[in-house]
Amino acid sequence: ALLRAVLGVKHAVGGSGSVYVGHFNHGVRGAAADQDESWLTELCQRLGVPLEVGRADGSARVIDQGNGWEDMARNTRYQFLRDVAERLGARHVAVAHTADDQAETVLHRIVRGTGLAGLAGISSARPLSESVTLIRPLLAVRRSEVLRYLAAIGQDYRSDKTNADLRFTRNRLRHELLPTIRKRYNQEVDEALLRLAAQAGEAQQVISGLADNLAEMCVRMDATTPRFIRIDSRPLADQPPLLVREVFKVAWIQAKWPLQAMGFHEWTMLASLALAAEPLPRLNLPGDVFASRRDSEVVLECRDEPLATTASSRGSPRSY
Repeated sequence: ALLRAVLGVKHAVGGSGSVYVGHFNHGVRGAAADQDESWLTELCQRLGVPLEVGRADGSARVIDQGNGWEDMARNTRYQFLRDVAERLGARHVAVAHTADDQAETVLHRIVRGTGLAGLAGISSARPLSESVTLIRPLLAVRRSEVLRYLAAIGQDYRSDKTNADLRFTRNRLRHELLPTIRKRYNQEVDEALLRLAAQAGEAQQVISGLADNLAEMCVRMDATTPRFIRIDSRPLADQPPLLVREVFKVAWIQAKWPLQAMGFHEWTMLASLALAAEPLPRLNLPGDVFASRRDSEVVLECRDEPLATTASSRGSPRSY
């Protein structure tokens, strides 16, 4: 549906840009995955669109298909799309997440436990690299509208059977929890979740702007060797803990330290270190990071080799 819509816009508007299709075969669904690839190859040939195909190592099939595997597959897929876009000189990678995906993501994050940034759900755009931006043109479109569009233009499609596999948490939310909520609690729960995501996103933008301004005042680091971060706690003294936590997160991202293991508890300990009137013990944080208070300054030291993160790390589900 996304491909046909993009080509429709291209035909109507024109322009000198080119459209390419990227497809990644994870190799875990056997013949069905190969048939998806063949079907897409035939479609792209018929539409006159170049197709780039990537394939995963077949050994991935031995991995238990749980949520951990799903995260690994997603990261591999986006890396492939980023690499293809950079090689082709494409500025944007468009993916077809819908409003239903957004509602499911917000509910998933509520169930897992998330902060305000996580409630904002899937972003409509985020950087994949310095030169490539990921965009989601269908994020405001319901899945039912996508199916009606395909029927209206006479376009067939294929379905991934793993989307019905209840071993995945998202599928249990989609096929069990959401239908139960619609039936027994709130028929309009999808719309409620989408409103919540929009409002959380707006609030997070305001908070992020305030945190960025504070970070400019108090965060210091050596850009060439970002193993040390120094944060002047004096500008933070009268700020709410929420903003102080966010300033530490800004500094963490600027240093390109890994965010994945940092959660609400860790950010709260850092904020307490900055706001405490009395000295607190040194903190040992995930990623072999140590934090200590020296007079009015909080010093963070990363003992391990820093791992690059992207701007997309901001607002990850575990972050506050």
